[in-house]
Amino acid sequence: MAKKITMDVIADHLGISKFAVSKALAGKNGVSELTREKVLKAASQLGYYGQRGSVAKSGTKKEAVEDNHTRIKPVVIVLIPKVRLQSMDSLYWGRILDEIAVELEQKNVGMMMITDFSSDNFLKFINPQGLIGVLCVGGMSASLLLEIRQMAIPFILVDHEDQLVPSDSIFMNNMDCEVRLVDYLHSLGHTSFQFIGNPAFSRSFADRWLGFRSSLENHGIIVTDQMLLPLLEDDRYSYTLEIKNWIVRRMAEQSLPTALVCANDAIAMSALEALQALQISVPEQVSVCGFDNIDDAVKVQPNLTTINVDKQAMGKRAVEALFRRIEQSGALYEKILLSGDLVIRNSTGMPYKRSE
Repeated sequence: MAKKITMDVIADHLGISKFAVSKALAGKNGVSELTREKVLKAASQLGYYGQRGSVAKSGTKKEAVEDNHTRIKPVVIVLIPKVRLQSMDSLYWGRILDEIAVELEQKNVGMMMITDFSSDNFLKFINPQGLIGVLCVGGMSASLLLEIRQMAIPFILVDHEDQLVPSDSIFMNNMDCEVRLVDYLHSLGHTSFQFIGNPAFSRSFADRWLGFRSSLENHGIIVTDQMLLPLLEDDRYSYTLEIKNWIVRRMAEQSLPTALVCANDAIAMSALEALQALQISVPEQVSVCGFDNIDDAVKVQPNLTTINVDKQAMGKRAVEALFRRIEQSGALYEKILLSGDLVIRNSTGMPYKRSE
């Protein structure tokens, strides 16, 4: 009889603790990326995923049964890009991943997280016997999505979609939420606005930019190219520097807007830092708002006006959508939009009254 592959076996194989193996397999913090990748690779090579002998409920009507009535343990692969601002350590993405892990655990389904998924690496992890679906969290290349689709594996996109690859997807209702936020700023009396964030960064950013434009156009404010500061880098330090330089230029031109609408909270916190470094008071001189309502949004001073994104709901609905797709492979594709709430805090107020 083949030896059952347990976490102890993987730990002994790699010469690390069972605790580290458990953390890596669950996609939790506490282990390095190198260790995590080693554990996932060893788990796949040793046959940890898809092995027989573990009774599990997949939530589907399809169950593989051996002569001894044991079942194949179902596994869901979770793909998340290994990029600076879109990772399992993010205050935004990490909450979504945590909820996905909780939902899969409740269904007694294994979770395998992969952050490095070039075509060659991804295929090494695939075990057709146990794999029941894939959750793609964040931006994915069209080539990878096409490969998954060609393999006939049920998959769901979270906060992403691709026109070349029909699929189910889960989003916040980014456009409508941004309209609500900008409408609120306009109700305070603001007429001079700036959107900070790159619409090309993600579909969510693009929809927030569209919501920004839509609100202003509805209020008769002409949107110009100058009202978009796209930001070229992808880290907080670079954000702050670029925003600071932009503020200096606009101050020299005496054209600094009174309301900065940032594509997410991380950008908004960089804007706060840049304004404070230049001794520009918030919200007395400039109002700043973000999007996502990450934990740090309420910790900064002044704390951020933002849109609350229910990260747990996104993770939960992603798992629900995946099992719907598994059970109803021929069902129409769905784009699920979750509503968000406007959270008003101290970083926004009535526009600055300049002296005559």
